[in-house]
Amino acid sequence: MLPIRDENHEITTFPFITYGLITLNVLAFIYELTLSDNGLNRFLMEYGAVPAKIMVGNDLHALFSSMFLHAGWGHIIGNMLFLKVFGDNVEDQMGHWWFLAFYLITGLAASGAHILLNQGSTVPSVGASGAISGVLGAYIVSFPKNRVMVWVFFSLIAVPAWLMIGFWAAEQFLATVGTVARTEQTTGGIAYAAHAGGFIAGVVLGLIAKGVSGRSNASRSTSKRYY
Repeated sequence: MLPIRDENHEITTFPFITYGLITLNVLAFIYELTLSDNGLNRFLMEYGAVPAKIMVGNDLHALFSSMFLHAGWGHIIGNMLFLKVFGDNVEDQMGHWWFLAFYLITGLAASGAHILLNQGSTVPSVGASGAISGVLGAYIVSFPKNRVMVWVFFSLIAVPAWLMIGFWAAEQFLATVGTVARTEQTTGGIAYAAHAGGFIAGVVLGLIAKGVSGRSNASRSTSKRYY
């Protein structure tokens, strides 16, 4: 299921962090396109998250830089579409700068999960998928009943967010279990553990943010009632 847009939630602020993140990812990908094959391989080894290097304390900057790199057109288009559809809602709820912090933290959690399960791997991990998985986790916490328009078998249908994201999450966790049952990743592919780790972090932080937002709204209502 490929999400196209969501419904049932009115955005009250312009999501400039979401659009800024999309812009940075696109610019980084455009730069990748200018590199030769050898140059791109060197670039990804330097700025992608290589578990074997990070486990010994090297190239720690790659934990951040890897979030803005992608392995191909399908990779970046899919990720940016997910970020656009779900990110603006979460940013609107959390606030701009808290959302940025949330995005980076869930991205780090995603990388951490992947690295822990692939400690000896020398394959660089790249992509915004882990952080965006965190966004999905926060979205399902706060907007489970929102309708999401998804592309399925050449047609658009509206499904509840909890169903679409729940189906996606189940797929990631099952794939992660399958990965753990095998040997660590030594060739390129989808880092399912990163998706699962980012999603869990997103749910946890989303619950915290929802609780804080609820208390803040209750406080404002009380202030209006008595003052």
